[in-house]
Amino acid sequence: MGFMHKQIFRLGLSLLLVLCVTLGAWIEPAHALTEEQKLVAEVWRIVNRTYLDDTFNHQNWAAIRQKILEKPLKNQESAYVAIQKMLKTLDDPFTRFLNPEQYRSLQVNTSGELTGVGLQIGLNPQTGKLEVVAPIHGSPAEKAGILSRDRIVKIEGFATDELTLDEAAAKMRGPIGSTVTLRIAREGEDERDVQLVRDRIAVNPVIAQLQPGQGGKSIGYIRLTQFNANAPMELAHAISNLEQQGADAYILDLRNNPGGLLQAGVEIARLWLDSGTIVYTVNRQGIQGSFEAFGPALTDDPLVVLVNQGTASASEILAGALKENGRAQLVGEKTFGKGLIQSLFELSDGSGLAVTIAKYETPLHHDIHKLGIQPDKEVGSGLLTREQIATADDPQYQAAVEMLTKNRVMLGAV
Repeated sequence: MGFMHKQIFRLGLSLLLVLCVTLGAWIEPAHALTEEQKLVAEVWRIVNRTYLDDTFNHQNWAAIRQKILEKPLKNQESAYVAIQKMLKTLDDPFTRFLNPEQYRSLQVNTSGELTGVGLQIGLNPQTGKLEVVAPIHGSPAEKAGILSRDRIVKIEGFATDELTLDEAAAKMRGPIGSTVTLRIAREGEDERDVQLVRDRIAVNPVIAQLQPGQGGKSIGYIRLTQFNANAPMELAHAISNLEQQGADAYILDLRNNPGGLLQAGVEIARLWLDSGTIVYTVNRQGIQGSFEAFGPALTDDPLVVLVNQGTASASEILAGALKENGRAQLVGEKTFGKGLIQSLFELSDGSGLAVTIAKYETPLHHDIHKLGIQPDKEVGSGLLTREQIATADDPQYQAAVEMLTKNRVMLGAV
């Protein structure tokens, strides 16, 4: 029986997105399976073929399939529950099932526009708790004062410990004008409820402006908030405009950027690099693929990259590529540490399956999962308002300006 499924790679606290279509075939056992059993078997086969850990969390994966299919599945919902139970045995929060509504929501999210509260969320790799990676610029969540690393304890009274990442995201999305209440926990403070009014969230990933430096030089400041499909083009336009305005050096701000599309990260690295490896990918056979820069870069001007604990996944790929190719120095805090790659498969009934299929390594073959990337200059930062970012009140930004100037790497200083 032949089949076709869409396969989407998306790297980020959520997923790594690159569209492709794969063909495959399988042979069913002699006895007929119900539609519910076929869906479970479809999921089992995808995991069996693609999952990064070929020990399947040190268990007999074939026996797991047999055990699941032995039990009657009365309806679609029971099949979904069985699939979730099967995937839970892998002990991997990034390998997960999405029902059709969650799958459609994810597709809307990757389109760059959605209706919701404007939070990028993820599971802390150490604690497994749901937390804010970053609020989206100008969103209801940002206006309400929700910050990176805040923990989301409850959504409309539902404890998030009982929700998957996608279920949590689905509960926060909704029609424009509707409200949702989040219970927020912040280190050193009491938990509090925040009521948000959902709105249309337009994700503009690039903020750019020419800033005064020291010694009469000008700095092109570019803040990249996520790696969506438009990010490479928008960033290229920003660099070109800043070059025309006379930028002598650049600060690329990747703080609280949770990642996004792998291809966007690779293309953005190519905007800055004339040559060199950007990232390696390693699957369970140990096979390495790589993405290379082939130039020419849009600018050879000096570059400093700002990073912090919310810099994750595709952001870490970009930061690692620029650092290890000697193109940029990093300033700020150690990054998040998300080095796994997921593939999203569309299933036969319109639901979806996210599977961890590979890991990535930096150009110098560093595996940064749960480790992060250490900056060249470590500088802490207090809680900043949106207006304080890239100003005299932003110590990480000021350290980057100082590095560009005092290290005599500004254009014209030799």
